[in-house]
Amino acid sequence: MSEPVHGTWEPQPAARWEDAFLSGNGTHGAMVFGDPNDDRVIVNHHSLVRPNGSEDARPPALADRLAHVQDRLLAGDVTAGEDFTDGRPLLWVQPFHPAFQVRLRRTAAEHRSYRREVDFTTGVVRAECGSRRSEVFVSRADDVVVQYVTGADLTVDVTLDHRLPGAPADLMVGHGTVLTAEGALLTLRARYPGSDKAYTGVTLAVVTGGRTRTALPGVRVEGARSLLLLTRVRRHTGELDVLAEARELRALLPGAGAGADAGAEDTYTHLLVRHTALHRPAYLRTALDLHADATERALPGSELVHRPKSPALLERLFAAGRYHLLSAAGTLPPRLTGLWTGDWDTAWSGAFTTDANLNLQTASAAAAALPEVTEAHAALIHGQLPHWRDNARAIYGTRGVVAPAHTDGESGHIYHLSREYPLHVWTAGADWMLKPLVDHDETRGEHDPRLGEALAEVAYFYEDFLTRTDDDGHLVIVPSYSPENRPANASWVTLNAAMDLSAARHALRTAADYHPGPDAERWRALADRLPPHRVNAEGALAEWAWPGLDDAYDHRHLSHLYGVWPLDEINPYDTPDLAAAAHRALELRGAENDSAHGHLHHALLAARLRDGDRVARALDNVLAGDFFHVSLMSGHYPKRHVYNADAAHTLPAVIIEALVQSTPDRLVLLPALPAAYPAGRLRGIRTRFGAEIDLTWSPREAAAVIRPARTHRIELRTSSGAEPLDLVAGEDHVLTLGAW
Repeated sequence: MSEPVHGTWEPQPAARWEDAFLSGNGTHGAMVFGDPNDDRVIVNHHSLVRPNGSEDARPPALADRLAHVQDRLLAGDVTAGEDFTDGRPLLWVQPFHPAFQVRLRRTAAEHRSYRREVDFTTGVVRAECGSRRSEVFVSRADDVVVQYVTGADLTVDVTLDHRLPGAPADLMVGHGTVLTAEGALLTLRARYPGSDKAYTGVTLAVVTGGRTRTALPGVRVEGARSLLLLTRVRRHTGELDVLAEARELRALLPGAGAGADAGAEDTYTHLLVRHTALHRPAYLRTALDLHADATERALPGSELVHRPKSPALLERLFAAGRYHLLSAAGTLPPRLTGLWTGDWDTAWSGAFTTDANLNLQTASAAAAALPEVTEAHAALIHGQLPHWRDNARAIYGTRGVVAPAHTDGESGHIYHLSREYPLHVWTAGADWMLKPLVDHDETRGEHDPRLGEALAEVAYFYEDFLTRTDDDGHLVIVPSYSPENRPANASWVTLNAAMDLSAARHALRTAADYHPGPDAERWRALADRLPPHRVNAEGALAEWAWPGLDDAYDHRHLSHLYGVWPLDEINPYDTPDLAAAAHRALELRGAENDSAHGHLHHALLAARLRDGDRVARALDNVLAGDFFHVSLMSGHYPKRHVYNADAAHTLPAVIIEALVQSTPDRLVLLPALPAAYPAGRLRGIRTRFGAEIDLTWSPREAAAVIRPARTHRIELRTSSGAEPLDLVAGEDHVLTLGAW
């Protein structure tokens, strides 16, 4: 039997940047076309955002108007929230953009025995055509884009080319070329229009054999045996010390001892070994095998994506999603486009959209053993906490923190808002953003003190904000907002959105868990005063727990079911009635514009509610909807419309949730496996009670090997029911289950 493929390949170069194969280290990214006649590598960097006037924007100062809008909303004025603004026009965050393309051009020749491929285990993108071979990776160890080209009588023109789609016509660009002992040093500096900010790319070319001469704006290499290019990008204010950057790149070359002919190859091998020592074990911690057909496993991705029912497709997308997620996370977590774009006009500014997309993309991090992703997520949050404090003070006049729904990675201030998107009244954001960090702490069995401090600040906000009550004495969350929906009979700013209720309860109780003592008692008491969820006349969990607000079902977001996923507040075991109401809400929910994140969010919720058929339908919508590019990166909409990482990065989490779920005290096996995948193996899953699990299943039986790192009694849930399970640290526990 063949093994799952940890990579993908194509018999032709990429004709579109969306189909370029990807490599990345969470800071630098590379998009590799693989054309032997015009070899292009688009270089990306997480820090590259174009100044657009929003960099100094502040949150609206509305605290002195809060009480008035609360009074009006509580009195039944369903449009009162539309006045809770300072009248500013909608301002987008600074848009993410590419740096430039490293371009190697030669006299056109026929493609003979061509193949390009990406190896997920190493992050190396390789293209071969006849005797010519090009390999590209982005080093996680040395933070450099590495390209190594070999061939007989290698003759190419090398340039750094900023001319990518959407590049501003008034971008001020300067090139530099200097011949060096190794070969050449190329630089490209681009200054943003009307700004003192700029970015500079520096490429060190190491040439073996032949001749190198200047051919502005780059160099021409003639008759060489190999060419090694080392590239970095820096975003900066003022001038960059290019010579210092060149010295750092030169320091990556091997020391004295190797001959000139061996220098480039030795350097490439040395850098690759250092990189794979970090990348390979991270990628291989978790893997999926669906016993797919060997012939289908061998297909190029461009053919496989047109076989939506093939287990081989789901295997490869699971592997690709895991690879791309790891590659996009480092300095920051993945953006809407991951770490990559070939166009300056990125949809929604290529931002971090935190009211759904970011958490969906990173949903597999804890269970799929990718702490690198969680650490990147944490870096974004902790770097912006001072701005979150500003949001709380300006908008609400409170202590604590309020998170933005959009950020460019630099500013955490809330300024992206409008009448239809009153994102400044989304108070659930901090809890939603911190939840993946809580999951990570549970998985590893330790409390991060930085997280504890952030949770306390969320609790302080709720202490100051939750001051209004209803006729029954319950606290009221007012104003309230359910991203990005509105009631059928009211405006967007309302009261008691279900997500806000779940977030407040969870934030206060989680902060209490991290801070035992008087604070904990006070926070738990405050959480207990929040109202219960409401079930509407159709038997569905209502999106707004306030009498008279009617649900609007046809929407891509499913914010109101936050208590189902990723929280454990609503589940079939402890709260069966609420779980049934949540399931009814899921049945009634439309897909609106067929966004990939909506379909996969639906699947995650269905998995928690043990509905494998609904998981299968949601997956089918994505797999059969032509969402995936040849690169196996995805589109936001069907037919690969709008380059976007939501489907690519979220899909592994859906598969895991359908097979294995955990809380700190419970393990659920095979809760929602689609019937299309009757046999397989999932290995290396981490649980929130501190164990690693390998799961195998077939139509006849299933088996799980549990490797606990902590001694703990949990509840085991299978199709046969519930039973207690005592786990002892360091002792493997083997479970054999009947037909599932």
